[in-house]
Amino acid sequence: MTEFNKVLIATSLTTAFLCYSFYLYSSLPVHETAFTTTMDRGKDLWQEHNCTACHQVYGLGGFLGPDLTNVYTQRGPEYITAFLRNGNLTMPAYHMNDQDIQAMLAYLKHIDQSGISDPRSFKTNYDGTIEQQQ
Repeated sequence: MTEFNKVLIATSLTTAFLCYSFYLYSSLPVHETAFTTTMDRGKDLWQEHNCTACHQVYGLGGFLGPDLTNVYTQRGPEYITAFLRNGNLTMPAYHMNDQDIQAMLAYLKHIDQSGISDPRSFKTNYDGTIEQQQ
C-alpha cells in the first residue's frame, strides 16, 4: 500500500467520522425546555442537599429512598411539602422555607413532566437498548 493510499483512507475515514458525528448531534430527539429561576433554585437545592445519594431520578441515583421522577403526579405537592418540612425516620427534615419548598416543587414537577422512570414501562430490545412504552 502506497503512502498516498494510506493518507487517502485516513482522510476518508476522518471525514466520514466528522460527518456522522455532526449528523448524530444535530438530530438528537431532545426537546430543550427553559428552566425558570424557581426551577433552577430547586435543582440547586437538590444538589446542595445531595438528594441523589438516597433518591433516584430517571432511574439513576441512590436506593435508600424512592425514585422521585414521577412523585409530583403520584403523590402531589402537599405530600412532598410535608416530607420536605418534617422528614421521617430515614429522611432528615431540611427545615426549608416556603420559597425553597416551592423551588423544589417546581423542579420535581418539571422532572415529572419530562419522563417516566418506572423500569416496568420500558421495553428491552435485542441489542440492549431500551424504549419507553406509552
